[in-house]
Amino acid sequence: MAASVALTIFIACYLLFVFFPSKRTFFAIAGAGLLVLLGVLSPREAFNQVNWNVMGIFVGMLFVADIFMESKAPAFIAEKIVNRSGRVVWAIFFVCILTSFISAFVENVATVLIVAPIALSISKRLKISPVNMMIAIAISSNLQGAATLVGDPPSMLLGGFAKMNFMDFFFYCGRPGIFFAIQLGAIASFAVLYYFFKEHREKVVTISVEKVKSWLPTVLLLLLILSLALSSFFDTGFSGLSGLICMFFGLAAILWNRGCLKSMDWNTAFFLAAVFILVGGITATGWIAVLAAFFSALIGQNVLLGYLLVIVSSVILSAFIDNVPYLAAMLPVMILMSDKLQIHPALFLFGLLIGASIGGNITPIGASANIVACGILKKEGYEVNFLDFMKIGLPFTLAAVTAASAFIWFVWK
Repeated sequence: MAASVALTIFIACYLLFVFFPSKRTFFAIAGAGLLVLLGVLSPREAFNQVNWNVMGIFVGMLFVADIFMESKAPAFIAEKIVNRSGRVVWAIFFVCILTSFISAFVENVATVLIVAPIALSISKRLKISPVNMMIAIAISSNLQGAATLVGDPPSMLLGGFAKMNFMDFFFYCGRPGIFFAIQLGAIASFAVLYYFFKEHREKVVTISVEKVKSWLPTVLLLLLILSLALSSFFDTGFSGLSGLICMFFGLAAILWNRGCLKSMDWNTAFFLAAVFILVGGITATGWIAVLAAFFSALIGQNVLLGYLLVIVSSVILSAFIDNVPYLAAMLPVMILMSDKLQIHPALFLFGLLIGASIGGNITPIGASANIVACGILKKEGYEVNFLDFMKIGLPFTLAAVTAASAFIWFVWK
């Protein structure tokens, strides 16, 4: 009975996430509450299902990212790059590279908000549409969000579940990690971006450079990244030190600017916590084991088939549904499948993250950064439909996923 209730609530919540994305936090909390009220999980069990280390990383990083954005330092750096680029095509290209760099350490939505004013400024001065440039910024941020532990919630989920620390994303068990796979994917996908913007050979009109309010937030962000890297040597089991470090720096950000408490994305934070409980419900009642057995029976002993199945299904599903609950549900499945095939779980785990993170680039609703970018464009009077977005997002995704997943296969097969 409990198993049926847990599965019904999980599926119902998932469908509601798809059809009512603006209400996803409400439905996630309601679903988690039902699991407790109906006795599937006790209050204590529900509390323990939440990965509080991941929550600490997420909340702390958002506070630091907020004051970093408010300091105008990212805009200052971006405009310096634009003014030195010479041609519009290179200005757009370098802004996308800057977006990628920032999003490896700052949540993707915050990254888009940081870089968007630069794209709009360039388009207004050159009297060109900002649509393609904004799409390029959104999908560039989503790509690099998978490169590091603190890049985006899916990366944090993976790190928390597999007990991977900050440095494990670079080198894991003595082999190159997902960071290098994402960089290879970036090289391939940036070739696609160059194809779309190569006709913009106009000279860049000099943009007035923002005045930086303070460099302290930049210093805080750099110290946070350094602290996370150093913590990898002390907290090898990813037991909680990373979350404490991020919360400490988040507190420093609040003391610097209390306004970040109001601008904090509390909706996503509560959504993430509730998703942990929803997935905990189907895990505790045995459904994850059932799903793992089904996948294992489907692929037999063919590891390559299993790997391709994980990536392709993740790309397709993440193009239309939220990748956080999907990834949270599939992580334990990947571990069980790896055990049955007697292979290192990194192959399926990294493949899952690549597909779930980059697959969201195909459509304007596939990732929060895409939704934010399209919202900014709508305020500027530009409507973005599915075809407009997919014209760039689909080839970008195919290039990035192919290159990144090939790298992971040859390293971890």
